[in-house]
Amino acid sequence: MPSNDLTQNAQTYLQKLCVEIPSRQVGSKGNQEATDFFAAAAASYGFEIKKIHFDCIDWVEEGVSLTLGNDSFEAFASPYSLGCRVTAPLITASTVDELEVLDPFDEILLLHGEIAREQLTPKNFPFYDAVEHKRIIRLLESREPAAIITATSQDLAMVGSQYPFPLIADGDFDIPSVYTTDKIGKQLALHVGEEISLESRARRIPSKGCNVIARKGAENVNDRVVIFAHIDAQIGTPGALDNAAGVTTLLLLAELLADYSGNLGIEIVAINGEDYYANSGEQQYLALNTGLFNEIVLGINLDGVGYHKGCLAYSFYDCPPDVVNIVRRIFSADKGFVEGEQWYQGDHMLFVMNQRPALAMTSELAAELVTQINHTSKDRPELVDTQKLAHLATALRELLGHL
Repeated sequence: MPSNDLTQNAQTYLQKLCVEIPSRQVGSKGNQEATDFFAAAAASYGFEIKKIHFDCIDWVEEGVSLTLGNDSFEAFASPYSLGCRVTAPLITASTVDELEVLDPFDEILLLHGEIAREQLTPKNFPFYDAVEHKRIIRLLESREPAAIITATSQDLAMVGSQYPFPLIADGDFDIPSVYTTDKIGKQLALHVGEEISLESRARRIPSKGCNVIARKGAENVNDRVVIFAHIDAQIGTPGALDNAAGVTTLLLLAELLADYSGNLGIEIVAINGEDYYANSGEQQYLALNTGLFNEIVLGINLDGVGYHKGCLAYSFYDCPPDVVNIVRRIFSADKGFVEGEQWYQGDHMLFVMNQRPALAMTSELAAELVTQINHTSKDRPELVDTQKLAHLATALRELLGHL
């Protein structure tokens, strides 16, 4: 059983990451405070710390005004979008084929219906080649509307908890955009050709972010286990389960490893960018490990752990039989853990794509988190069971001992 001190420390870390630090979006002051806090805490347990910085953008928005005649409509600035202040005729497209034949130059373009059914992959996203999304983005950039309004419902596969969801969340896309509900989109679509006014008070700020790598183990060791959690949070959310809980577990594990001096290298990583359009932290970590992934015995991703409902869940990715047997022997005997289904939208895929075995830790009811809580203001520390985090850290310490 985890100690009461470990559980109390978990509460302290969550309070720091979710309440005392108001935002952890990449590039923000809060994100920088969070990485500094993680580095200092891990160093206090005797870990060697590396902080590797990368260029990014902070993004600030102060609301949207959308009016047509005497009527006002609720809308939100698309994450990372440029701001604008424009009055122009309204033009609409509900399919890619419709967009293909439109000429919305210098007009305000409303995207609704089929073309707005799923969030567009950022234009320079490094890990997935979404051909149809790239076609839409090329058309938009070539048509040069003055601004874009997107009307969306729910995208259960990607941003199921958000209604409406931002169709465009891309700091490399330079046409100002806002998003609103599909219901408002239907109202606006009745006014094609009429002048509509849009002001989005948003701006990009050049900034810096960093990954924090905490290392222990014999010097010059070629075998290492990497345990990691993304420290950034989506814009506008406290990010307790996504993913302060994972970062908290890393720090609890660091405490349990304060006296570690084994021959297996232990790397605890606060990776910075899972919820950032460019995945800059992930790209940096891949670059740092070019030619070195063969050193990694196992990568363990912590994301969405500690939900107060259900058990902790684990899943395997290309793990050799001996690792699978060790993990199952430790976790299957513990009523707090269940073996869950594989999921592929996490940072453990960095290891899989480099032919290294990975273990993903999340919550048994992860689907509930994705469709109802993640990326919203609901994702608060009250939903986290800190005893589960302490329990997970203790189990991971045991696992490392067996590895």
